[in-house]
Amino acid sequence: MKKFTRREFVASLGPLAMMSCYSEKADTILYNAKIITVNPYQPSAEAIAISGDKIIGVGSNEDIMVLASSNTKKIDVDKNVITPGFIDAHSHPAGAGRSHLRNVDCDLRSISEIQDAIFERSKITPKGEWISGFKYDDTKTKEKRFINNRDLDQVAPDHPVIITHRGGHTAYVNSMALKLSGIDENTPNPEGGSIERDLSGKINGRLLERATYLVEKLIPNEFTRADYQAGAKLISEMLSKSGITSVTDAGTGVKSLQSYHDAYNSGELKTRIYCMIRGYAFDEVNDSGKKTGHGDEWVRIGALKLACDGSISERTARLSEPYIGRPNDFGMIVHDEEHLFEEALKAHLNDWQIGIHANGDVGIDIALNVYERLQKEKFREDPRFRLEHCTVINKSLIERIKALNAIPNPFSTYVYFHGEKMKEYGKERLENMFAVKSFLDAGINVTQTSDYPPGPYEPMMAIQSSVTRTDYTGEVWGPSQKITVEEAIKVATINGAYASYEENIKGSLEIGKLADLVVLGQDPRVIDPMRIIDIPIERTMVGGKWTYES
Repeated sequence: MKKFTRREFVASLGPLAMMSCYSEKADTILYNAKIITVNPYQPSAEAIAISGDKIIGVGSNEDIMVLASSNTKKIDVDKNVITPGFIDAHSHPAGAGRSHLRNVDCDLRSISEIQDAIFERSKITPKGEWISGFKYDDTKTKEKRFINNRDLDQVAPDHPVIITHRGGHTAYVNSMALKLSGIDENTPNPEGGSIERDLSGKINGRLLERATYLVEKLIPNEFTRADYQAGAKLISEMLSKSGITSVTDAGTGVKSLQSYHDAYNSGELKTRIYCMIRGYAFDEVNDSGKKTGHGDEWVRIGALKLACDGSISERTARLSEPYIGRPNDFGMIVHDEEHLFEEALKAHLNDWQIGIHANGDVGIDIALNVYERLQKEKFREDPRFRLEHCTVINKSLIERIKALNAIPNPFSTYVYFHGEKMKEYGKERLENMFAVKSFLDAGINVTQTSDYPPGPYEPMMAIQSSVTRTDYTGEVWGPSQKITVEEAIKVATINGAYASYEENIKGSLEIGKLADLVVLGQDPRVIDPMRIIDIPIERTMVGGKWTYES
């Protein structure tokens, strides 16, 4: 005789299950909706009932109204689409929030505009103090070249200046910053990093990967605990406006972790946070008795975060074949296999989840080697190893990912937003990049991620990018990896919940789960796929409360 799961049993009962399993009445009922539940046993519905922070009913308008009382708030959604709240499975919200509060936004159209922004900041910054910029992208400026130390010296000669690339793996500094860090023409490249030079052999202020640490370590952390909290509040508000109800912070330090708790305790946190702990903070967190799963539905300890190779947007990911137009450039390894294995082993033995940043096929191969070795050291039934970004893949890598039941977390907005960079990878290689369809076809639990700031965080952009594989200019990259809207929504919801061991409490709209949902202004299933990005977010709900209303 077949044994039914609770989920299957409740689904088989239909509307009667709601009446028998839940005696309480609804606080809120959303009705007259087109609900995409992401529940395979009940894919669609017209109405949803919520009590407290949980869903108590999903079904037809008629069925759900039985759960209303005189105090129930009934909201006519007017045939709009409701989906589960979107889950960004890899982002950097804490750091991004603080950057938005304090740093110069260099997401501008030209180097001259960036110079103007730095100059304006220099006028209100005491001489000798640092000026930091973020979200710079060389391919988005009209000059189509890297900003250099001379550009920065022209506008801020009396301040040390550092601008980080949007991708987060490259820094651009001026001469004062170079001098303070002790970098000169005789400074060797650090392991896993590069101090770049111009054609004449002179240092140009561009620092790659671990070379950025030579300067970053000098910048004083002047953020107070209140600043950290303000950053967490700000970024959670930004994410909520886009329909994101949960986000994974893929590199949380102890102060950032505290900031999420502070924001929550003050009633300011609008999104749930799954915190991947940075390597340098691991011992402090682990020794305090916390590990993966510690916390609650709002702030939870996630995986240990490690890094293997470089960046896709900055073209430093480690590849088996060179970058187009650069026959001797295969990218960079930041940490080798032995280092990663050593770092990961303690976490694995203590039952932590582990996530390794691995972009290129060589980097992914190394990460998989580490995971396979860990399982030989101590076999765990469900470690849910994570492959952060997992961008350039092949058939062999997919087979190994499947065998480990590992979770790839590829960039979801890159094809649309970073199309101009795709030419350095080539059309052929793009058929195996951000390979969501290949992962789904193999039965692999792939997620939606932004990596913000490197990629925009808006889920509608991510869905359009995944469905059309078309960039903002209309160029198509890797059409064989196109997926359906329904698949993209699944990737952006329940799959993200699975990546954080939370698929039983969120990620789909069904009885007993958290009332995290989004109301869309248009139906992405019927609209022109090239206009999905324009679909407005009407409302966002987290735990039965509206966190955003347009």
